[in-house]
Amino acid sequence: MKKTIGVLALQGGVAEHLQKIEAMGAQKKEVRFPSDLEGIDGIILPGGETTCIGKLLIENGLAEPLRKMLEEGLPVWGTCAGAILLAKEIDGKKNNSPIGLMDIGVKRNAYGKQLDSFIETIPSIPLISSQPISLIFIRAPRFVRLGKTVEPLVEISTAQGGREIVAAQKNNFLATAFHPELGNGTAFHEYFLHHFIR
Repeated sequence: MKKTIGVLALQGGVAEHLQKIEAMGAQKKEVRFPSDLEGIDGIILPGGETTCIGKLLIENGLAEPLRKMLEEGLPVWGTCAGAILLAKEIDGKKNNSPIGLMDIGVKRNAYGKQLDSFIETIPSIPLISSQPISLIFIRAPRFVRLGKTVEPLVEISTAQGGREIVAAQKNNFLATAFHPELGNGTAFHEYFLHHFIR
């Protein structure tokens, strides 16, 4: 039976995620209201405006039922703004998002504004792709803290010669600072489908 992946469809890069889900052969579902949560096996929180998405979560009555499902183990993947919504801390302060459940701290727009967008190509990523893969950063957050049990998944090199974590996971939570839905291929979507959704 096909797995059904929901995409939070309140604002942001919804269509691109839906296209990737369809390309994998999984069932897609747009999630705007509590009733849309029925029957999904996992959910993607797309990039967009975190403040706008957070307000609409509450206005549409989605905040509490979604939070409960995440606490009960529903697989969730936040990309860029979605990762910010999931984080327990934003810019050194407690996240007021109703779904800020993942034990990470992020800094908003840490890689610059829209004009500072960039692509980082990595030769391969264990568990995800044995082929070169391009990571697209647009007004991306920086992961400044990971909880003790949060596992780093992807790192990139910095201009200063260091390394920065740009994707992390814990239990049913996956967070990426970049936008896999904008790149070629479905490697990250396949990873979410096969490693998180049972």
